[in-house]
Parts: sequence; C-alpha cells; structure tokens
Amino acid sequence: MWVHAPAGYGKTAIAGTVAERLERRVRELGFNPLGATFFFWRASPERNSPARFIITLAYQLFVSIPELAPHIENAVKRNPMVLTKALEVQMKKLIVEPFLQVVEEVRGKPSRLVIVDGLDECINSDRESRVEKKYAEHQERVQIRVLDLIHALASYQLPLSFLVLSRPESWIKQHIEGAQFRGLVEVVDLYKMGDHLRDVEMFVKDKLSKVGLGEGDDDGGLTMRLLEKAGGHMLYASTAIRHIENPYCDPRVRLRNILNADSESLPASNPDIAHSTPFSSLYELYMQIMRSCPEGTRACMIEVLEDILGPDVSGFNAQRVDVGRAVGTLDALSGRVAGTGMKAIRGLNGVLNLCGASESRGHDDRNGETSQRLEFFVHSSFREFLLDPRLSREFYIDRQKGRRRLLSGCLTHMSSISLDSQLDEDHLRYAVAEWEWVWFDWVKNAPKPDGDMLSTMFQRLLDIDLESCFLHAFTCGHLEEVVHEARLSLDTLVNGYGNPLIPSNLLLYDIDLGSHPLAQSAVTHVRASCEGAILHLLGAYDPTTKHYNNSFYFLMFVRIHNLMLGEVSDAEAWNSEKIVGALRTLKEGPTEHFRELVMELRGKVESIADVLDIGVEDIEAAITYI
Repeated sequence: MWVHAPAGYGKTAIAGTVAERLERRVRELGFNPLGATFFFWRASPERNSPARFIITLAYQLFVSIPELAPHIENAVKRNPMVLTKALEVQMKKLIVEPFLQVVEEVRGKPSRLVIVDGLDECINSDRESRVEKKYAEHQERVQIRVLDLIHALASYQLPLSFLVLSRPESWIKQHIEGAQFRGLVEVVDLYKMGDHLRDVEMFVKDKLSKVGLGEGDDDGGLTMRLLEKAGGHMLYASTAIRHIENPYCDPRVRLRNILNADSESLPASNPDIAHSTPFSSLYELYMQIMRSCPEGTRACMIEVLEDILGPDVSGFNAQRVDVGRAVGTLDALSGRVAGTGMKAIRGLNGVLNLCGASESRGHDDRNGETSQRLEFFVHSSFREFLLDPRLSREFYIDRQKGRRRLLSGCLTHMSSISLDSQLDEDHLRYAVAEWEWVWFDWVKNAPKPDGDMLSTMFQRLLDIDLESCFLHAFTCGHLEEVVHEARLSLDTLVNGYGNPLIPSNLLLYDIDLGSHPLAQSAVTHVRASCEGAILHLLGAYDPTTKHYNNSFYFLMFVRIHNLMLGEVSDAEAWNSEKIVGALRTLKEGPTEHFRELVMELRGKVESIADVLDIGVEDIEAAITYI
C-alpha cells in the first residue's frame, strides 16, 4: 500500500500509530505482526539515504521473526563483508535467502508488515562520498531505487506486506502506477480521505477557546474565516494556533493579522502547491509569521536562523539541550549579547520548538536507535520555505553566512583554550567538538572559494593550541551535555590522503591554495596535534580515573587499521613508530589497562562498523594486530 499526501497531513503519525498498535498485539497473537520499520528523515545523515535501509530491515526481521535469526546470523558469519556490499546483494543475502530457508516453518502464517515512511525524504545516494557529494544520485533516482528494492522483495512472494508513506512526488506516483507495480499496490490519497474540515474545525474551536477566542459573534466570524483559510489542512491550522498562542502578544490581534494578510503570489511550479491549494496558504502563513516579527529585531532573527541552518546537521544533544540553550550557545559563538537570539526569534513559536523538547522524529527513531540530535523546526516545510528564495523572499536564509560566522566563532574561542582550561561553558564545548565539521560544511558548500578568507582562517588555525583542544574533545566528560558527540573527520585527522580542509575546486578559480605553504602547514598542524593528543592519552591511559569519549577510540582504531594495512606511506600521515611504541609501552604497564583499551576499541567500533565501511573480520583482524 502506498499512502500519500502533502506535508502536514500526519503521514508519520499514521506510520507510528500503526507500528505501536501492532506491537501491542504481540502477546494476543502469539507472534509479532510488525516485521520491520524504516523512517527516512531528510535532516539526518543516517536516515536520508538508503545506505542502512536493507541492513536495518534485516536486523529488525532477525528480531521479529525468530525462525530467520540463525540464517541471517550465518549469512553474516560466512561473509562479514556483505554488510558493505551493494543494497541488492544485501537484500538477497540477508533477507531473501534466509526466508527461502524457512519456507516450511513460515508457511501458512500471516504476513508481517514492513513500514517505510518518508520515502520522499531519501535524498542521498548510499555511495555518497564523505568528502564531497561527487557520486550522489539525483533524489528521484534514489527514491525509485528504494521502490525497486521493495518490488524485488515482493517478487519473491515472501510473507511480507509493505506500507509506504510519502508526499505525492510525480516520479514516485509515475513509478508506482507503471507496469512494474500494476496489480500489486493499493494507493491511498490521504488528502481525499476523511473529514478534514470537521477535524480541523474541532481542533481550531477547542484551541481558540483556551485563549479566550471564539465565543462572541465577532470572534465566531474570525473563527470561520480561519477555517476557510485552513481548508481542512491540519498543519496550517496547528501552525496558526501556535502563532496565535504566543504569550508576548494579543491572540486576537495575531489572528486578525493572519486573516487580513495579503496573499503572496507563489510559484505554481512547486509540486506541493500544485497538489494542494492549502499548501499555498501555508507558505503565505509562514510569510505572515515572519513579517509579524518586529522590524527592529528582524536582522538578528535572520542571523539566528542562519546559525541554526548553517551546519548540515545539528550537533546539539536533544536529550540535554533545548532550543533556548542551543540558541544561547550560538549567541556566544556569533558574538551576540546573551539572550538576544531567543528574544529575536520568540515570535516564531508557531514554527520553531521554542518550548520544551523537540516534537520531531528526531526523538522517536523507530529504525532501531534513538536519535539525539536537536530538531529546531516544528515541521520540515518551514525549513524548505526558508531555504527557497522564491518562497521566503526577503527572509531567505543564506546558510553559508551562518557557517562562516560559526566557524569564526569556534576558532576565536578555541584560541583561548589550553590544557588547563575547564571547558565549563557550552560554547567552548561546542567549539572543540564541532569546529572541524563546521569548517567542512563551509568549504564544501562554497560556490567560489575565497582565497584571502581561507588564508586568514588557516593562519588562525595555526595560532591555536590544537593539541589541547583535541585532548578536551577526547576526554571532556561534560561534552555530551551540549553536543551529540565530537564529530571529527577521519580523512582530515588520520588518513594521509585527501584534505577536506582545502576546497577541491580551487584550481577552477585559479587559486593554487592546495600547494600554498600556509594551507599545508595548517593541515600538518591539525594532524600533528591530533596525533599528539592520542599519544598523550595512550601514555597515561587509565580508564578507572579518566573519561574517554568515543572519538578517541574511533580515531585510534582507524589509525591502527591503517597501520595493519600498511597505509602509512604518505608524509602527512601519523608516525607509525610512535603509535606502535605507545601501544607497547601501555602493554608493558598495568595489564588491565591494555585489555580495557582493546575491549573498548572492539565495542565502540562494532557499534558504527557500517559508518566506517568495515566488516566484522576487519575489526577482528585489527584487534589481533594490536
């Protein structure tokens, strides 16, 4: 079944509800009717590509269908590298073949449901380069590929049923209505189903009554006008209500402003607008919300939104940090007076998660793991609105400005960090944990590199005690109170090839910075500082008295793995003799410390083996090498 509707019609809520209800029936039925789920999400690098799609489904089928478990396990044991193979190979080895081996055991049993939500949010290829999106397929092709994988699974007549939910993108609709899927798919258009008008009317009247509106004749007229503008579109209604509920303003004034706003002419080429007139009204509402903010704070509001949208992925830990604390951190990094950021965006409560925890899918990841990245936006459509200059116009957000400002702030505050620094402020923790990926985002997204700006940034990098910064990133026990984890690039810090700190398209603009002494000195400084920090920690490794963050173990493992493979010839790579010497010294000391290091390396690396593109056999070989 393919369930489609424009943004804001509750597709993800439906998927989550179906999953929860099926899981509650396990005891009653004597088996788990929910086979597996995968929730694509545009803002998450782990969930906006098909890279983990088959592996996640296979793992969840391993858990939900006990008969499959030993066969899936054997498939991985026979060939651990299957976890890094093409999706089609993974599908055959981890799902199809295990099912074919238990045909008799599952014969006659009800099909298990596989839920795939947000197909339209699958936007990157599984072959995407970590340095640049050189090999990224067009999002249409990626989404069609996922549909083809689902069709291939269905063609084996396995006891699986599929529920796919997405926006009604034209290429998805065309593919599903084609000959390949004919007779296999039931199509449900949520936009045409249900009594949207009645649902929205009940919601609006209930919410308006709680702010003292909707009782008198005049208010009744305002209510009916709001319902007309909503047109049965719940996202429009809920956004308008959140905007009206702002504690700093008169709700009646805000409601009148929404109703009296002039319609903005929006491009008809937008596929969501073409499908649904209420979606056009939603963008008009977003424009009205932006224009309702005081002109005196708009520049600051735009700046804060640039900071929020600048990094490709939010680095804030949603379990510890709310939007207020995150914006306070961004204030410090961008040089704003404390508190001015939240004051500037407080009128955006209709579209930002300004109060309490995020309500997005970032908190409820049904893919088998809890996502901890803070989500600032109530709905992704507002993010899309801000990043499309045709829609947001004077409120268009230039993400590059945010990246450049945050990077400059990170470098400024890192320049004050020494080995004895306490890192007791959020912006300092953010700086040591996120600076490199902010730099990476800034460099890779620059349409035309600025040679002078890069030279300035490289010089600032050379003036920083980076070894101390890395030591804090590797050991600060309070880092996770602010950031999801220290995101450090393996290519930049460990490998002797490639260089994400320097744009790859310099020569296109006659900028020979790649061979510039300042650039090379900066890269050498970064790698030498990282190596120095690792060696320093190995020389005094004692897990009983010191906390070590995941990034320390990840970088250690990759370096050891490279040593094992002999990938140490590049002059910019780490000094292999020093690493080996530090490990030997550690082994000659308290035996339990060396054993603890090996155990932690194995455990930490196994948890992200697919991200590092290594198999179980690689991990074991590296551990044996140690």
